[in-house]
Amino acid sequence: MGTNPKGYTEKYAKEHLKRIPLDVKKDKYEEIKTAADKAGESVNGFIKKAVDDRLQAERIGAYASRLSAQRPQEEASNTSDGK
Repeated sequence: MGTNPKGYTEKYAKEHLKRIPLDVKKDKYEEIKTAADKAGESVNGFIKKAVDDRLQAERIGAYASRLSAQRPQEEASNTSDGK
């Protein structure tokens, strides 16, 4: 017999994916759907991209916070060196 792509897909999904149920009000769904359609994306793809964008912003924000926290220490060490 041939391969079973559906069985493979289900096995892959079970091992590698995590479903996240998401409930939104109907009017919010329509707003998301309209934005997704304008962007040429599915609702699922639109939501995933929004999550990725937010995570990226959080990473950038955390990085900027670390840099800001290091600056006073660096400036203090430069001052104490007599520079």
